[in-house]
Amino acid sequence: MKRRQYLVQINRDPGSDWGASVPDLPGCVATGKTLDTTLRRIERAIEIHVRGLREDGSPIPEPSHRTITPRRRSRAIDFYATIEVAA
Repeated sequence: MKRRQYLVQINRDPGSDWGASVPDLPGCVATGKTLDTTLRRIERAIEIHVRGLREDGSPIPEPSHRTITPRRRSRAIDFYATIEVAA
């Protein structure tokens, strides 16, 4: 099984929890009260998502290589990270 690095969008609006989503894996999301918790949860969510695709006989999407331009929103946090998983 090879390892893949998926791009993860991380965001947080004032007064809310952290959120994470994976653009290459639609529907793969996680939330948490702290950034560390959210990153651990999205890593696990990616692993579960990929396992489900494999069990269904669906292809595992290759991570896209893209250029990211962070958006500036007042008082909101929005950035990207990569998560590496066995897939």
